[in-house]
Amino acid sequence: MMRAVIYLLPLTFIFFTIADGKRILPLLQPQPLESFKVNATQNVGSCTYTVSIRTSCSSTTYTRDQISLAFGDAYGNQVYAPRLDDPSSRTFESCSTDTFQIKGPCTYQICYLYLYRSGYDGWKPESVTVYGYYTKAATFNYNVFIPNGVWYGFDFCYRRGSASA
Repeated sequence: MMRAVIYLLPLTFIFFTIADGKRILPLLQPQPLESFKVNATQNVGSCTYTVSIRTSCSSTTYTRDQISLAFGDAYGNQVYAPRLDDPSSRTFESCSTDTFQIKGPCTYQICYLYLYRSGYDGWKPESVTVYGYYTKAATFNYNVFIPNGVWYGFDFCYRRGSASA
């Protein structure tokens, strides 16, 4: 028995070292995805989502950049909002929360979300939460500046069908 413990102890240490090194755990930081494909034809739908975006207090005071959003489920259902920004209405000011109603196809549980920024001001969202009628709220914590010209976000999906992301 003691011999088994002696052999298993190093294996346990190795497992937790790898897990702490985030090789096993999912990435918790947003990632760029240059191959991301928006499926705008899916936006004909009968579900409405509430999207709440909290802009970090360490973001620029305001942004005039174009901000787009895409989210979806593991089955390839995708909701796309081509333009959320509106500088005249003071969206995405630092320390603020902006709420949007977005129509799109009905989804299963939302497991990925990407933001796209185009412009020169810069923008740092703190978090994005999506509320759907048929799904639990899904929150994606950013707290980093979104790079210009690339889809940037999270994909925690386990793909079950053909996916568009």
